[in-house]
Amino acid sequence: MQSTRIAREDYKNRPDRPEGWQFQDEGIEREWKFADFASALQFVNQVGQLADAADHHPDISFGWGYARIRLTTHDSGGVTARDLSLAAQINSLAR
Repeated sequence: MQSTRIAREDYKNRPDRPEGWQFQDEGIEREWKFADFASALQFVNQVGQLADAADHHPDISFGWGYARIRLTTHDSGGVTARDLSLAAQINSLAR
């Protein structure tokens, strides 16, 4: 099922734009800092559970003290409401 793609210029003005996420190359990205590797790994595992439940899987990179998440809807070739929704859920994990 293809969703409506959100243009970069429209993303900036959306009221549902998730806090801290930047539009980069037809996706949205955010990085978090953590005290250590174990904390970053725990966060990434929680993101994985959310992603599986939403059937929408981000690109994830992490290491000692950081995790970086990138969301895009491949079927639509860019950012869609599915990405914004999952980004908001991911943000709630870090609070």
